Amino acid sequence: QEQLVESGGGLVRAGGSLRLSCAASGRSFSGYTVGWFRQSPGKEREFVAAISMTGRTTYIVDNVKGRFTISRDSAKNTVYLQMNSLKPEDTALYYCAADPRVPAAISSGKGISYWGQGTQVTVSS
Repeated sequence: QEQLVESGGGLVRAGGSLRLSCAASGRSFSGYTVGWFRQSPGKEREFVAAISMTGRTTYIVDNVKGRFTISRDSAKNTVYLQMNSLKPEDTALYYCAADPRVPAAISSGKGISYWGQGTQVTVSS
């Protein structure tokens, strides 16, 4: 079964760091853009970052740019989201997604081919 599995979430104090992982199983996602989205209670799902199938192109939303980086290890079929200088407003359920379109095209979250189940990130003040 093809699936994406997120890990690495947890509770961290403001200013701390976490690294989220999105591991693919059941198939190779090397030909797919992989992105991260997040959703807080009462809010709509928000695009965070995406990386192209080659890893050469990344697309990161402005409000996390400079704090979050996205990378991929194709040999491990895994994409990472390194989150530094975390803020309480970064608290959310973080999902990874895979899609054959280019990174900028998936930012709406519509029509995504594959979604993971999510990993919770909680940042305390």
